[in-house]
Amino acid sequence: MSSNRDQFTSKLGFILAAAGSAIGLGAIWKFPYTAGTNGGSVFILLFILCTLLIGLPILMSEFLIGRRAQADAVSAFKKEAPNKPWFLAGWLGVLVSALILSFYGVVGGWILSYLFRAVTFQLDGGTEEHYGALFSDLISNPVEVIFAQALFMFITIFIVQGGIKGGIERAGKWMMPALFIFFILLAIRSLTLDGAIEGVKFMFVPDWSYFNMETLLNALGLAFFSLSVGVGAMITYASYLPKTETITSSAFNVAWMNIAISILAGLVIFPAVFALGYSPAQGPGLVFIILPAVFEQIPLGSVLVIVFFVLLLFATLTSSMSLLEITVSVFVKDNYASRRKYAWIVGIVIFIAGIPSALSFGHWSDVSIMGKSIFDFIDYMTANVGMPLGALAFSLFVAYYYKTSITQNELNLPTPMYWIWRVAVCFVAPIAIIIISVYNLFA
Repeated sequence: MSSNRDQFTSKLGFILAAAGSAIGLGAIWKFPYTAGTNGGSVFILLFILCTLLIGLPILMSEFLIGRRAQADAVSAFKKEAPNKPWFLAGWLGVLVSALILSFYGVVGGWILSYLFRAVTFQLDGGTEEHYGALFSDLISNPVEVIFAQALFMFITIFIVQGGIKGGIERAGKWMMPALFIFFILLAIRSLTLDGAIEGVKFMFVPDWSYFNMETLLNALGLAFFSLSVGVGAMITYASYLPKTETITSSAFNVAWMNIAISILAGLVIFPAVFALGYSPAQGPGLVFIILPAVFEQIPLGSVLVIVFFVLLLFATLTSSMSLLEITVSVFVKDNYASRRKYAWIVGIVIFIAGIPSALSFGHWSDVSIMGKSIFDFIDYMTANVGMPLGALAFSLFVAYYYKTSITQNELNLPTPMYWIWRVAVCFVAPIAIIIISVYNLFA
Protein backbone atom coordinates (compact mmCIF):
# COMPACT_ATOMS: atom_id res chain seq x y z
CA MET A 1 0.00 0.00 0.00
CA SER A 2 1.27 3.43 -0.88
CA SER A 3 1.98 5.55 2.13
CA ASN A 4 0.46 8.46 0.23
CA ARG A 5 -2.87 6.77 -0.35
CA ASP A 6 -5.80 9.01 0.53
CA GLN A 7 -7.95 7.76 3.41
CA PHE A 8 -11.04 8.61 5.36
CA THR A 9 -10.08 10.43 8.53
CA SER A 10 -12.63 8.55 10.64
CA LYS A 11 -14.85 5.50 10.62
CA LEU A 12 -17.87 7.81 10.86
CA GLY A 13 -16.78 9.64 7.73
CA PHE A 14 -16.50 6.33 5.88
CA ILE A 15 -19.91 5.10 7.10
CA LEU A 16 -21.62 8.36 6.12
CA ALA A 17 -20.00 8.34 2.67
CA ALA A 18 -20.84 4.67 2.06
CA ALA A 19 -24.39 5.19 3.34
CA GLY A 20 -24.68 8.22 1.08
CA SER A 21 -23.68 6.07 -1.89
CA ALA A 22 -26.46 3.62 -1.04
CA ILE A 23 -29.06 6.21 -0.03
CA GLY A 24 -29.80 7.86 -3.33
CA LEU A 25 -32.77 7.93 -5.65
CA GLY A 26 -33.34 4.27 -4.73
CA ALA A 27 -34.35 5.08 -1.16
CA ILE A 28 -36.18 8.35 -1.70
CA TRP A 29 -37.55 8.09 -5.24
CA LYS A 30 -37.79 4.40 -6.10
CA PHE A 31 -38.67 2.93 -2.68
CA PRO A 32 -41.91 4.94 -2.18
CA TYR A 33 -43.31 4.31 -5.64
CA THR A 34 -42.29 0.63 -5.66
CA ALA A 35 -43.82 0.12 -2.22
CA GLY A 36 -46.91 2.02 -3.37
CA THR A 37 -47.43 -0.21 -6.40
CA ASN A 38 -46.77 -3.41 -4.42
CA GLY A 39 -49.25 -2.98 -1.60
CA GLY A 40 -47.12 -1.21 1.00
CA SER A 41 -46.65 -3.17 4.23
CA VAL A 42 -45.87 -6.68 2.95
CA PHE A 43 -43.46 -5.27 0.39
CA ILE A 44 -41.72 -3.18 3.07
CA LEU A 45 -41.35 -6.21 5.35
CA LEU A 46 -39.85 -8.26 2.51
CA PHE A 47 -37.58 -5.35 1.53
CA ILE A 48 -36.13 -5.19 5.06
CA LEU A 49 -35.60 -8.95 5.22
CA CYS A 50 -33.97 -9.05 1.78
CA THR A 51 -31.71 -6.10 2.63
CA LEU A 52 -30.43 -7.86 5.74
CA LEU A 53 -30.27 -11.43 4.39
CA ILE A 54 -29.17 -10.85 0.78
CA GLY A 55 -27.83 -7.34 0.28
CA LEU A 56 -25.83 -7.10 3.49
CA PRO A 57 -23.65 -10.21 2.87
CA ILE A 58 -22.70 -8.86 -0.58
CA LEU A 59 -22.01 -5.43 0.89
CA MET A 60 -19.70 -7.05 3.45
CA SER A 61 -17.95 -8.88 0.60
CA GLU A 62 -17.24 -5.66 -1.28
CA PHE A 63 -15.98 -4.01 1.89
CA LEU A 64 -13.71 -7.02 2.46
CA ILE A 65 -12.16 -6.83 -1.03
CA GLY A 66 -11.60 -3.07 -0.90
CA ARG A 67 -10.23 -2.82 2.64
CA ARG A 68 -7.94 -5.82 2.13
CA ALA A 69 -6.56 -4.70 -1.26
CA GLN A 70 -6.39 -0.94 -0.49
CA ALA A 71 -6.85 -0.31 -4.21
CA ASP A 72 -9.45 0.74 -6.77
CA ALA A 73 -12.01 -1.74 -8.11
CA VAL A 74 -9.78 -2.91 -11.00
CA SER A 75 -6.41 -2.90 -9.22
CA ALA A 76 -7.94 -4.69 -6.23
CA PHE A 77 -8.63 -7.83 -8.27
CA LYS A 78 -5.25 -7.63 -10.01
CA LYS A 79 -3.59 -7.43 -6.59
CA GLU A 80 -5.68 -10.12 -4.90
CA ALA A 81 -5.83 -12.51 -7.88
CA PRO A 82 -2.72 -11.83 -10.02
CA ASN A 83 -2.72 -13.26 -13.55
CA LYS A 84 -6.40 -14.20 -13.19
CA PRO A 85 -9.33 -12.75 -15.18
CA TRP A 86 -11.14 -11.54 -12.04
CA PHE A 87 -10.04 -7.95 -12.81
CA LEU A 88 -12.63 -7.96 -15.61
CA ALA A 89 -15.29 -7.81 -12.89
CA GLY A 90 -13.70 -4.55 -11.76
CA TRP A 91 -13.79 -3.12 -15.27
CA LEU A 92 -17.44 -4.21 -15.58
CA GLY A 93 -18.21 -2.22 -12.43
CA VAL A 94 -16.39 0.84 -13.83
CA LEU A 95 -18.35 0.67 -17.10
CA VAL A 96 -21.69 0.13 -15.37
CA SER A 97 -21.10 2.93 -12.85
CA ALA A 98 -20.23 5.36 -15.67
CA LEU A 99 -23.37 4.39 -17.59
CA ILE A 100 -25.53 4.75 -14.48
CA LEU A 101 -24.09 8.20 -13.80
CA SER A 102 -24.73 9.20 -17.42
CA PHE A 103 -28.51 9.01 -16.89
CA TYR A 104 -28.37 9.65 -13.13
CA GLY A 105 -27.04 13.10 -13.99
CA VAL A 106 -30.16 13.67 -16.10
CA VAL A 107 -32.44 12.89 -13.15
CA GLY A 108 -30.22 15.08 -10.95
CA GLY A 109 -30.85 17.86 -13.44
CA TRP A 110 -34.61 17.35 -13.17
CA ILE A 111 -34.30 17.73 -9.41
CA LEU A 112 -32.34 20.98 -9.80
CA SER A 113 -35.03 22.27 -12.18
CA TYR A 114 -37.77 21.43 -9.69
CA LEU A 115 -35.77 22.95 -6.85
CA PHE A 116 -35.36 26.20 -8.83
CA ARG A 117 -39.11 26.29 -9.46
CA ALA A 118 -39.80 25.59 -5.79
CA VAL A 119 -37.42 28.33 -4.57
CA THR A 120 -38.97 30.85 -6.99
CA PHE A 121 -42.50 29.70 -5.98
CA GLN A 122 -43.36 28.53 -9.48
CA LEU A 123 -44.65 25.17 -8.27
CA ASP A 124 -48.31 26.05 -8.19
CA GLY A 125 -51.42 24.82 -9.91
CA GLY A 126 -52.87 22.52 -7.29
CA THR A 127 -53.81 19.56 -9.48
CA GLU A 128 -52.15 16.32 -10.44
CA GLU A 129 -52.84 17.13 -14.10
CA HIS A 130 -50.97 20.43 -13.81
CA TYR A 131 -47.88 18.79 -12.37
CA GLY A 132 -48.08 15.97 -14.91
CA ALA A 133 -47.99 18.55 -17.71
CA LEU A 134 -45.15 20.40 -15.96
CA PHE A 135 -43.06 17.23 -15.72
CA SER A 136 -43.71 16.37 -19.39
CA ASP A 137 -42.78 19.88 -20.50
CA LEU A 138 -39.59 19.83 -18.45
CA ILE A 139 -38.19 16.49 -19.64
CA SER A 140 -38.96 17.33 -23.27
CA ASN A 141 -37.21 20.74 -23.17
CA PRO A 142 -33.71 20.07 -24.60
CA VAL A 143 -32.11 23.34 -23.47
CA GLU A 144 -33.27 23.10 -19.87
CA VAL A 145 -32.57 19.40 -19.34
CA ILE A 146 -29.03 19.59 -20.77
CA PHE A 147 -28.22 22.78 -18.86
CA ALA A 148 -29.54 21.29 -15.61
CA GLN A 149 -27.70 18.02 -16.28
CA ALA A 150 -24.46 19.98 -16.84
CA LEU A 151 -24.96 21.92 -13.60
CA PHE A 152 -25.57 18.73 -11.62
CA MET A 153 -22.46 17.09 -13.09
CA PHE A 154 -20.43 20.24 -12.34
CA ILE A 155 -21.41 20.03 -8.66
CA THR A 156 -20.55 16.31 -8.57
CA ILE A 157 -17.15 16.82 -10.24
CA PHE A 158 -16.34 19.79 -8.00
CA ILE A 159 -16.83 17.67 -4.87
CA VAL A 160 -15.02 14.56 -6.16
CA GLN A 161 -11.97 16.49 -7.42
CA GLY A 162 -11.38 17.57 -3.81
CA GLY A 163 -10.50 13.99 -2.88
CA ILE A 164 -11.66 11.77 -0.02
CA LYS A 165 -10.91 14.00 2.99
CA GLY A 166 -11.41 17.36 1.30
CA GLY A 167 -14.37 16.45 -0.90
CA ILE A 168 -16.37 13.27 -0.40
CA GLU A 169 -15.96 12.85 3.37
CA ARG A 170 -16.54 16.53 4.10
CA ALA A 171 -19.70 16.62 1.96
CA GLY A 172 -21.04 13.39 3.47
CA LYS A 173 -20.52 14.60 7.04
CA TRP A 174 -23.01 17.42 6.63
CA MET A 175 -25.27 16.07 3.89
CA MET A 176 -26.20 12.81 5.63
CA PRO A 177 -27.07 14.26 9.08
CA ALA A 178 -29.05 17.02 7.33
CA LEU A 179 -30.87 14.34 5.36
CA PHE A 180 -31.91 12.51 8.53
CA ILE A 181 -32.90 15.62 10.48
CA PHE A 182 -35.02 17.19 7.76
CA PHE A 183 -36.65 13.90 6.83
CA ILE A 184 -37.69 13.39 10.45
CA LEU A 185 -39.20 16.91 10.50
CA LEU A 186 -41.04 16.32 7.23
CA ALA A 187 -42.32 12.95 8.48
CA ILE A 188 -43.63 14.58 11.68
CA ARG A 189 -45.46 17.21 9.62
CA SER A 190 -46.92 14.58 7.32
CA LEU A 191 -48.07 12.43 10.26
CA THR A 192 -50.00 15.34 11.81
CA LEU A 193 -52.34 15.67 8.82
CA ASP A 194 -55.96 14.60 9.22
CA GLY A 195 -56.32 11.11 7.77
CA ALA A 196 -52.57 10.40 7.91
CA ILE A 197 -53.22 7.22 9.91
CA GLU A 198 -54.38 5.50 6.70
CA GLY A 199 -50.93 6.01 5.24
CA VAL A 200 -49.35 4.54 8.38
CA LYS A 201 -51.64 1.51 8.14
CA PHE A 202 -50.69 1.12 4.49
CA MET A 203 -47.05 0.92 5.52
CA PHE A 204 -47.26 -1.20 8.66
CA VAL A 205 -50.48 -3.26 8.72
CA PRO A 206 -49.87 -6.26 6.44
CA ASP A 207 -52.22 -6.95 3.55
CA TRP A 208 -51.23 -10.55 2.88
CA SER A 209 -53.01 -10.60 -0.47
CA TYR A 210 -49.85 -8.94 -1.84
CA PHE A 211 -47.64 -11.76 -0.57
CA ASN A 212 -46.68 -13.38 -3.87
CA MET A 213 -43.65 -14.15 -5.99
CA GLU A 214 -43.73 -10.86 -7.87
CA THR A 215 -43.76 -8.79 -4.65
CA LEU A 216 -40.92 -10.89 -3.23
CA LEU A 217 -38.80 -10.48 -6.35
CA ASN A 218 -39.47 -6.74 -6.52
CA ALA A 219 -38.47 -6.38 -2.86
CA LEU A 220 -35.36 -8.48 -3.44
CA GLY A 221 -34.38 -6.42 -6.47
CA LEU A 222 -34.86 -3.08 -4.72
CA ALA A 223 -32.95 -4.23 -1.62
CA PHE A 224 -30.11 -5.43 -3.78
CA PHE A 225 -29.81 -2.30 -5.91
CA SER A 226 -30.56 0.23 -3.16
CA LEU A 227 -27.40 -0.83 -1.30
CA SER A 228 -25.27 0.21 -4.30
CA VAL A 229 -23.66 -3.21 -4.62
CA GLY A 230 -22.45 -4.64 -7.90
CA VAL A 231 -20.59 -1.66 -9.40
CA GLY A 232 -17.50 -1.53 -7.20
CA ALA A 233 -18.53 1.59 -5.28
CA MET A 234 -18.16 -0.14 -1.94
CA ILE A 235 -14.86 -1.75 -2.98
CA THR A 236 -13.57 1.72 -3.88
CA TYR A 237 -14.76 3.40 -0.69
CA ALA A 238 -13.49 0.56 1.53
CA SER A 239 -10.07 0.87 -0.11
CA TYR A 240 -9.75 4.26 1.60
CA LEU A 241 -10.47 2.68 5.00
CA PRO A 242 -7.44 1.94 7.22
CA LYS A 243 -6.92 -1.76 7.90
CA THR A 244 -7.30 -1.08 11.60
CA GLU A 245 -11.00 -0.29 11.12
CA THR A 246 -13.61 -3.05 11.28
CA ILE A 247 -15.78 -3.53 8.22
CA THR A 248 -18.58 -5.68 9.65
CA SER A 249 -20.05 -2.97 11.88
CA SER A 250 -19.66 -0.46 9.04
CA ALA A 251 -21.69 -2.71 6.72
CA PHE A 252 -24.44 -3.09 9.34
CA ASN A 253 -24.55 0.68 9.83
CA VAL A 254 -24.88 1.32 6.10
CA ALA A 255 -27.66 -1.28 5.83
CA TRP A 256 -29.75 0.08 8.69
CA MET A 257 -29.29 3.68 7.56
CA ASN A 258 -30.53 2.71 4.10
CA ILE A 259 -33.58 1.02 5.64
CA ALA A 260 -34.19 3.97 7.98
CA ILE A 261 -34.12 6.60 5.21
CA SER A 262 -36.41 4.44 3.05
CA ILE A 263 -38.93 4.13 5.89
CA LEU A 264 -38.68 7.86 6.63
CA ALA A 265 -39.31 8.61 2.94
CA GLY A 266 -42.41 6.45 3.17
CA LEU A 267 -43.56 8.28 6.32
CA VAL A 268 -43.13 11.61 4.51
CA ILE A 269 -45.03 10.52 1.44
CA PHE A 270 -47.74 7.95 2.25
CA PRO A 271 -49.53 9.72 5.16
CA ALA A 272 -49.75 12.88 3.05
CA VAL A 273 -50.87 10.98 -0.04
CA PHE A 274 -53.67 9.21 1.86
CA ALA A 275 -54.66 12.30 3.87
CA LEU A 276 -55.22 14.28 0.68
CA GLY A 277 -56.98 11.55 -1.25
CA TYR A 278 -54.34 10.49 -3.77
CA SER A 279 -53.45 6.95 -4.78
CA PRO A 280 -50.10 5.53 -3.60
CA ALA A 281 -49.81 3.42 -6.76
CA GLN A 282 -48.75 6.30 -9.02
CA GLY A 283 -45.48 4.77 -10.20
CA PRO A 284 -42.28 6.72 -10.97
CA GLY A 285 -44.10 10.06 -11.15
CA LEU A 286 -44.95 9.94 -7.43
CA VAL A 287 -42.16 12.36 -6.45
CA PHE A 288 -42.34 14.76 -9.39
CA ILE A 289 -46.09 14.79 -10.05
CA ILE A 290 -47.95 13.81 -6.88
CA LEU A 291 -45.76 15.29 -4.15
CA PRO A 292 -45.85 18.91 -5.36
CA ALA A 293 -49.65 18.65 -5.45
CA VAL A 294 -49.64 17.15 -1.95
CA PHE A 295 -47.36 19.83 -0.50
CA GLU A 296 -49.43 22.62 -2.03
CA GLN A 297 -52.41 21.56 0.08
CA ILE A 298 -50.42 21.51 3.33
CA PRO A 299 -49.87 24.64 5.43
CA LEU A 300 -46.34 25.95 4.72
CA GLY A 301 -46.28 23.53 1.79
CA SER A 302 -44.37 25.96 -0.44
CA VAL A 303 -41.53 25.90 2.11
CA LEU A 304 -41.72 22.17 2.79
CA VAL A 305 -41.49 21.31 -0.92
CA ILE A 306 -38.22 23.29 -1.08
CA VAL A 307 -36.88 21.26 1.84
CA PHE A 308 -37.94 18.02 0.17
CA PHE A 309 -36.18 18.75 -3.12
CA VAL A 310 -33.06 19.91 -1.26
CA LEU A 311 -33.05 16.53 0.51
CA LEU A 312 -33.59 14.71 -2.76
CA LEU A 313 -30.68 16.68 -4.26
CA PHE A 314 -28.45 15.74 -1.29
CA ALA A 315 -29.32 12.07 -1.65
CA THR A 316 -28.72 12.12 -5.40
CA LEU A 317 -25.37 13.88 -5.01
CA THR A 318 -24.07 11.42 -2.41
CA SER A 319 -24.72 8.61 -4.89
CA SER A 320 -23.36 10.47 -7.93
CA MET A 321 -20.14 11.22 -6.02
CA SER A 322 -19.54 7.50 -5.44
CA LEU A 323 -20.34 6.63 -9.06
CA LEU A 324 -17.82 9.16 -10.35
CA GLU A 325 -15.22 8.15 -7.75
CA ILE A 326 -15.26 4.54 -9.01
CA THR A 327 -13.95 5.57 -12.44
CA VAL A 328 -11.71 8.42 -11.27
CA SER A 329 -9.93 6.17 -8.75
CA VAL A 330 -9.03 3.67 -11.50
CA PHE A 331 -7.15 6.36 -13.42
CA VAL A 332 -5.69 8.18 -10.43
CA LYS A 333 -4.57 5.10 -8.46
CA ASP A 334 -2.18 6.63 -5.87
CA ASN A 335 -1.08 9.57 -8.04
CA TYR A 336 -3.18 12.16 -6.22
CA ALA A 337 -1.67 15.09 -8.08
CA SER A 338 -3.68 13.93 -11.11
CA ARG A 339 -7.02 13.60 -9.27
CA ARG A 340 -8.38 17.01 -10.25
CA LYS A 341 -7.49 16.50 -13.92
CA TYR A 342 -9.09 13.06 -14.14
CA ALA A 343 -12.17 14.10 -12.18
CA TRP A 344 -12.92 16.78 -14.77
CA ILE A 345 -11.99 14.64 -17.80
CA VAL A 346 -14.04 11.64 -16.68
CA GLY A 347 -16.94 13.81 -15.48
CA ILE A 348 -17.17 15.70 -18.77
CA VAL A 349 -17.01 12.48 -20.82
CA ILE A 350 -19.84 11.01 -18.72
CA PHE A 351 -21.85 14.22 -19.12
CA ILE A 352 -21.49 14.02 -22.91
CA ALA A 353 -22.44 10.33 -22.83
CA GLY A 354 -25.59 11.28 -20.91
CA ILE A 355 -26.86 13.81 -23.47
CA PRO A 356 -28.70 11.14 -25.53
CA SER A 357 -30.54 10.09 -22.35
CA ALA A 358 -31.40 13.73 -21.65
CA LEU A 359 -32.86 14.09 -25.15
CA SER A 360 -34.70 10.76 -25.15
CA PHE A 361 -37.94 12.34 -23.86
CA GLY A 362 -37.87 15.20 -26.38
CA HIS A 363 -35.97 15.57 -29.66
CA TRP A 364 -34.88 11.90 -29.69
CA SER A 365 -38.09 10.44 -28.30
CA ASP A 366 -38.63 8.48 -31.53
CA VAL A 367 -35.27 6.67 -31.11
CA SER A 368 -35.70 3.28 -29.50
CA ILE A 369 -33.45 0.33 -28.63
CA MET A 370 -35.17 -2.99 -27.98
CA GLY A 371 -38.44 -1.07 -27.80
CA LYS A 372 -37.14 1.29 -25.11
CA SER A 373 -36.06 4.93 -25.08
CA ILE A 374 -32.32 5.57 -24.78
CA PHE A 375 -32.76 6.55 -21.11
CA ASP A 376 -34.85 3.46 -20.29
CA PHE A 377 -32.52 1.14 -22.23
CA ILE A 378 -29.42 2.25 -20.32
CA ASP A 379 -31.33 2.07 -17.03
CA TYR A 380 -32.55 -1.43 -17.94
CA MET A 381 -29.16 -2.77 -19.03
CA THR A 382 -27.30 -1.44 -15.99
CA ALA A 383 -29.90 -2.50 -13.42
CA ASN A 384 -30.94 -5.84 -14.93
CA VAL A 385 -27.68 -7.02 -16.51
CA GLY A 386 -24.61 -5.06 -15.39
CA MET A 387 -25.18 -4.76 -11.64
CA PRO A 388 -26.34 -8.36 -11.11
CA LEU A 389 -23.32 -9.69 -13.03
CA GLY A 390 -20.98 -7.49 -11.02
CA ALA A 391 -22.48 -8.46 -7.67
CA LEU A 392 -22.48 -12.14 -8.66
CA ALA A 393 -18.78 -11.91 -9.52
CA PHE A 394 -17.90 -10.07 -6.30
CA SER A 395 -19.77 -12.52 -4.08
CA LEU A 396 -18.36 -15.59 -5.85
CA PHE A 397 -14.83 -14.18 -5.65
CA VAL A 398 -15.04 -13.73 -1.89
CA ALA A 399 -16.87 -17.01 -1.36
CA TYR A 400 -14.72 -19.31 -3.49
CA TYR A 401 -11.39 -17.59 -4.21
CA TYR A 402 -10.45 -16.43 -0.74
CA LYS A 403 -9.56 -19.10 1.79
CA THR A 404 -11.87 -19.45 4.77
CA SER A 405 -9.08 -18.34 7.11
CA ILE A 406 -8.74 -15.06 5.17
CA THR A 407 -12.43 -14.15 5.28
CA GLN A 408 -12.70 -15.15 8.95
CA ASN A 409 -9.77 -12.92 9.82
CA GLU A 410 -10.98 -9.99 7.73
CA LEU A 411 -14.58 -10.04 8.99
CA ASN A 412 -13.68 -10.89 12.61
CA LEU A 413 -17.17 -12.25 13.30
CA PRO A 414 -18.22 -14.71 16.03
CA THR A 415 -18.15 -18.24 14.56
CA PRO A 416 -21.97 -18.72 14.26
CA MET A 417 -22.41 -15.34 12.56
CA TYR A 418 -19.49 -16.00 10.24
CA TRP A 419 -21.03 -19.22 8.98
CA ILE A 420 -24.39 -17.54 8.50
CA TRP A 421 -22.61 -14.94 6.35
CA ARG A 422 -20.73 -17.64 4.47
CA VAL A 423 -23.88 -19.60 3.61
CA ALA A 424 -25.52 -16.37 2.49
CA VAL A 425 -22.65 -15.27 0.26
CA CYS A 426 -21.86 -18.74 -1.12
CA PHE A 427 -25.39 -19.90 -1.89
CA VAL A 428 -28.29 -17.61 -0.95
CA ALA A 429 -27.05 -14.38 -2.55
CA PRO A 430 -25.84 -15.89 -5.87
CA ILE A 431 -29.07 -17.83 -6.30
CA ALA A 432 -31.11 -14.72 -5.48
CA ILE A 433 -29.13 -12.65 -8.01
CA ILE A 434 -29.69 -15.23 -10.74
CA ILE A 435 -33.43 -15.38 -9.95
CA ILE A 436 -33.70 -11.56 -10.06
CA SER A 437 -31.82 -11.40 -13.36
CA VAL A 438 -33.86 -14.11 -15.05
CA TYR A 439 -37.12 -12.66 -13.75
CA ASN A 440 -36.25 -9.13 -14.90
CA LEU A 441 -35.10 -10.31 -18.32
CA PHE A 442 -38.18 -12.38 -19.10
CA ALA A 443 -40.95 -10.78 -17.03
